[in-house]
Amino acid sequence: MKLTLAAALLLGTATPAFAVGQLPSGIAPVSYDITIRPDAKAMTFSGEETISIAVAKPTRTVVLNAADLKISRAMVDGAAVPFTIDTTKQQLTLTLPTILAAGQHSVQFAWTGTINTSAAGLFAIDYSNQDGSSSRLLVTQFEAPDARRFAPMWDEPGYKATFKLSTVAPGDQTAFSNMPVTSVTKQGDGTKLYHFAETPKMSSYLLFLGMGDVERKTVMAGKTEIGVITRRGVVDQGDYALESAKRLLTYYNDYFGQPYPLPKLDMIAGPGSSQFFGAMENWGAVFYFEPELLYDQKRATQSGKQRIYTVVAHEMAHQWFGDLVTMNWWDDLWLNEGFASWMENKSSVDLNPDWFAGATAVAQDREGALQVDATAATHPIIRHVETVDQIGEAFDGITYSKGQAVIGMMESTLGPDVFRDGIRRYMAKYKYGNTTTDQLWAELSAASGHSVADVAHDFTLQPGVPLVTMTGARCVAGKTQVTLTQGRFGYDATAKQPLDWHVPLTLGVVGQPVTRATVHGAKPMTVDVAGCGTIVLNRDKGSYARVLYSQAGHDAIVRDFGSLALTDQLGTLGDDFALAKGGNQKLDRYFADVAAVAPDANPLLWQTIAGQLSDLEGRLPKGAAKDAMRARIRATLAPAMARVGFTATKDESPLVATLRETLISVLGHRGDPAITAKARAYVAALATNPDAIPAAIRQPILGTYATNATPAEWDALLKLTLAEKNPVAKNGYVRLLGAAENDTLAQRALDLLTTDRFTAPQKAGLLKAVAGGHPDMAFGFALAHLPLVNTLVETSTRAGFVASLGAGSDDPAMPGKITAFAAANLPPAARGGAKAAVASMGARQMVNARIRGDIAAWATGGR
Repeated sequence: MKLTLAAALLLGTATPAFAVGQLPSGIAPVSYDITIRPDAKAMTFSGEETISIAVAKPTRTVVLNAADLKISRAMVDGAAVPFTIDTTKQQLTLTLPTILAAGQHSVQFAWTGTINTSAAGLFAIDYSNQDGSSSRLLVTQFEAPDARRFAPMWDEPGYKATFKLSTVAPGDQTAFSNMPVTSVTKQGDGTKLYHFAETPKMSSYLLFLGMGDVERKTVMAGKTEIGVITRRGVVDQGDYALESAKRLLTYYNDYFGQPYPLPKLDMIAGPGSSQFFGAMENWGAVFYFEPELLYDQKRATQSGKQRIYTVVAHEMAHQWFGDLVTMNWWDDLWLNEGFASWMENKSSVDLNPDWFAGATAVAQDREGALQVDATAATHPIIRHVETVDQIGEAFDGITYSKGQAVIGMMESTLGPDVFRDGIRRYMAKYKYGNTTTDQLWAELSAASGHSVADVAHDFTLQPGVPLVTMTGARCVAGKTQVTLTQGRFGYDATAKQPLDWHVPLTLGVVGQPVTRATVHGAKPMTVDVAGCGTIVLNRDKGSYARVLYSQAGHDAIVRDFGSLALTDQLGTLGDDFALAKGGNQKLDRYFADVAAVAPDANPLLWQTIAGQLSDLEGRLPKGAAKDAMRARIRATLAPAMARVGFTATKDESPLVATLRETLISVLGHRGDPAITAKARAYVAALATNPDAIPAAIRQPILGTYATNATPAEWDALLKLTLAEKNPVAKNGYVRLLGAAENDTLAQRALDLLTTDRFTAPQKAGLLKAVAGGHPDMAFGFALAHLPLVNTLVETSTRAGFVASLGAGSDDPAMPGKITAFAAANLPPAARGGAKAAVASMGARQMVNARIRGDIAAWATGGR
């Protein structure tokens, strides 16, 4: 079980000397000189370091972080000192015999540690080479609180320092880190001693070390060497990432107004997996799991290729937002993740216009944030963090997707040029330093000439979704007077509790210029817009809000649906879908929108509808209504499937390619006979040809096969899995073993977790896959095998992992089971994940009760 940090120490007074969960102030690291000697076979390592520290005032204690390390030597200024380790606080305390004077001092340590099997600290990724032989790659993962498992450190983002790293690697392997190698020396035992250049001033969680049998390929972007590091034999699959990174580096250097400051930027591909992350922005040495970085033309879909770009764009944006300028404490994590998410989308809009990334963000990222933000499970973007477990909980959809949406709203409100000027001011002023969110608002205010705090604070310091309602509209003298009120949208009672926002809103008549207004409070306000006709609220969906039309207003929207901008069409689908689930209107408004979508409409519309109809079908219990809904979905989407077909055509739009993937997946998972037959034929051919499935449809075809598998077909999939030598393909097959709808096959998948056939990360992925369709079974297995399950996932995610397995259950007893599990196994500060799971289940039950009847009516022939 993961232990939390305790409350602050009271140094003889009634006032805490430092914030709860944080190290005491007064001592800060200036530089680290660390040497690490891993033993990959024994899964252990030893280390030595010298830390130069700055002491602000005289003290007899030095406190820093350490976890899972056995300290054999501790010295201050060359003299040995006694020490104690508090495993609960993950703190190491040195007690000096005399007062340590203010000024510069040095601290030295020696220790041993463990190489982990999941992604925390220094960890191993085991995989098979192309010839079937075994290999082991060693890499590090330190965000958020795991650098302390590598070396004793001031392991908090506010303690920036420089790092000089050295390591010993086997003679036939290569070591790599944040900075270039300065020297490599052959040792008498055949190993090699690597020394790396000193890093810029940075936070401890950004330090990186890796070693293994790897290849490296590079390109130059100006003065920066961009590299891709992979297991041997697949380095050419990094070409697309290299090409994308080169374009992005030029783009970001210009946008941020600060050139990338390191001499190289490596992108390291690991053939493993994690339940917590896909990539990590270590400065100058970004780590990715292979599917997030390597483009395998024989296996990757169009959506997979686009994801590689967006993940690279996200991690590269972090080189500025997060690495160059870092939040002072985890309360402001969104400064890292929200901005990186926003920049991945903005760069896609500018550099890949045929992806329609702006519209995609409206349909997917923005909707994802609005969904989770409308339940009792939500929280403010800026949330107070005290414990290690709470740090892990902060990496969620609110931090990423709502953060992204709010940043987009601020850019839309201020204008792109003014917004960029504010970002450049912020980067120039705080580079190599730490900030809080208000420092960003101050620079945006300075750039725009007026305060942005009212809007910014409303959307970052309180939770929830604003609801702007149009209660009426009338044409007067060639203008339309629109009456608006502002309330709150939510799915459950907690999320409906009133709050006020200053909502920056654009609105206008179709075909006419937009008008800008700030909507605030429940008191009706009237806004005059140019022209008379169909009113569209929140034009282009730049504001983070739901909008609700009067009946006449909605009728006009449906009538003129084809004339709306794509973003407004997608936003209308999203709003009407959500408003029905929230009880603000009937589901027939959403179905009217669907009926208004032309058969040859933009593929992104049909992709969105396919996902929404899948959501509705998933809300029905097994039985006649569910079967009828599946049939209605097949009938609704069949024309779109007929248009795109199974075979990609030359130079087709990326939107067509991604729609094909979605339709095959949605229809296949609902038992469409033509698609399931196609899937079975393709998978049967894999026995003699591993590339039998075209790359463009490989993933949805495999998913269809796995979902509908018979016992014999599941056995065939297991045989394919065990025989697969490609580590990435094998990871995917393992997860597919948990996708079967059949209860018996789900249990057989769970039984595999107690064998030694798969690695710990593979088992975690398999368990999560089973939970997708059988949450009650997966949760029950985890309770019965809790010691095993705790070994499968990263330490920082254990607190929320088991609760997440049961979160998809519709069993009324499951919330009580999750709550009981948390009470019995987790300290109070670590129960946030369990509480969020219970809250989301409660919201889903309320939604189901509201709309199941409407779903069933539509399924059986309603509009």
